[in-house]
Amino acid sequence: MRLELRICKHCYEGDHGNAEKTAVTQDMVACAEQVREYKDLIGLDALYITKVTEGDPGGAEALDVIVASIEGDQVALSDTQLVMEDGDGNMLVYPEPKDILQVLTRNLNQIQEQTRQDVDVELSPEGQALIA
Repeated sequence: MRLELRICKHCYEGDHGNAEKTAVTQDMVACAEQVREYKDLIGLDALYITKVTEGDPGGAEALDVIVASIEGDQVALSDTQLVMEDGDGNMLVYPEPKDILQVLTRNLNQIQEQTRQDVDVELSPEGQALIA
């Protein structure tokens, strides 16, 4: 199984001025980095973290799935999503930050069961509120 977390680079760095979104985006990246560190313990082949900027053609680094929505008269590509590909090539896409954090923290819980290392990630208050 492979995963790819795609996030807006500007949200991650706080350039948009939305502190809550920045905190949640940083939480997602911190969780993904920790899962990537221990991925072998839960049978993941790879975990990619891609930071996209405006103008990127969807931002896919490894898994070519892009979530889009219609805003007004235009198609808007999602800059935040978690894509999962299983061994059969089936794709699951999570475009909501709440769902992304839940999937990543569940992976961390599975890893915690397989090791004596502390793999917890201290989430921001905003991240904790999302998954509570």
